[in-house]
Amino acid sequence: MSRRVVVTGMAGLSPIGVEWKEVRDALRSGRSGVCRIDDWDEVDGLRTRLGAPVPDFAPPADYPRKKTRAMGRVASLSTRAMELALRDAGLLDHPVIGSGRTGVSHGSSSGSPPALGVYARQLFAGQTVRGIGANDYLQLMSHTTAANIANFFGVRGRIIPTSSACTSGSQGIGYGFDSIRYGQQDVMLTGGAEELARMSAVIFDVLYAASTRNDEPHRTPRPFDVARDGTVVGEGAGCLVLEEFERARERGAHIYAEIVGYGTNCDGRHMTNPDPEGMEQVMRQGLADAGIDAGAVDYVNAHGTATETGDIAESRATLAVFGRETPVSSLKGHLGHTLGACGALEAWMTIEMINEGWVAPTLNLSEVDERCAALDYVRDVPRDLDVEIAMSNNFAFGGVNTSLVFKRWTS
Repeated sequence: MSRRVVVTGMAGLSPIGVEWKEVRDALRSGRSGVCRIDDWDEVDGLRTRLGAPVPDFAPPADYPRKKTRAMGRVASLSTRAMELALRDAGLLDHPVIGSGRTGVSHGSSSGSPPALGVYARQLFAGQTVRGIGANDYLQLMSHTTAANIANFFGVRGRIIPTSSACTSGSQGIGYGFDSIRYGQQDVMLTGGAEELARMSAVIFDVLYAASTRNDEPHRTPRPFDVARDGTVVGEGAGCLVLEEFERARERGAHIYAEIVGYGTNCDGRHMTNPDPEGMEQVMRQGLADAGIDAGAVDYVNAHGTATETGDIAESRATLAVFGRETPVSSLKGHLGHTLGACGALEAWMTIEMINEGWVAPTLNLSEVDERCAALDYVRDVPRDLDVEIAMSNNFAFGGVNTSLVFKRWTS
């Protein structure tokens, strides 16, 4: 029998803030986290200079060196965000964390790029092992966020590393949801993270998918806009603490939302060109898993990367499922594309918004590209909206698609 799963703790480190009040103010006022990264001037041939960093982040000084030496920036971001989420849930230092009934489902696009650079410089360029430290691999391994979270907090249950590019965070939440509802765990520490590195910018730059509005960073990215010229890479970490409903109710936990549906699939057609059919099907999977029809969804939080093919494909898939009546917006105009973190950060912000009765506009969406489907795009200003059920969608290189369905908690 399937068990109900609720969200009892949330936190994020984002380019527009850490505390929800600061994030809310940015979303409502149109403040962007995108800026010019001057250090990238030294990269020959790189066209973009734009990124969305988490300002002034450093791991807390009281974190023990024994725990942090295996962490690159991406693991530090994820660990700190999880600490805040656990505190929010009232589970920080709780016995259930080390009981074996708590697990981790968390990921990132990759490990820490600077640690990978150590191997590239020393072993491949220099043909030497000198200069490669014992912790470099632990920082660069693809499951570094999940493993470091488990090690830092003493988690002894199942561990599910998700390293699926832009769906790492949403798959982290989805697989955590599955772990609880099918009885394998009672609590799951879920989410995703990414650190801003020039390697990420280069990936999109060589695909001609990175924005080059280097002199006007706050006007890009522009999801679904006719004048969009590509995405902007960002960083951050988003964490949701998921808990079996009866357990959460028994301990008197504050409940933010219920997860009622999850879908994930693969296009199976192309590594980088998104497929509207696969996107449409994953949304329908999420609806079917939740046992609802499209008309029950009051708001769709779109992936909306501001890439030409991505926006067109996603908008057409969304139209096929929801028609033109359901409000849709993307948060990437504010955040940039935080890659492995985006699904978790966007889930956190979506839940916060629907609990407050409003949704953010798509920043920088001035004129919808006519090739994008004619949806009810939320634009220009925040919209007051009574949302009981929201869907959050993410799509990744490799044709990986996810759809999460959240229900506002009212009981």
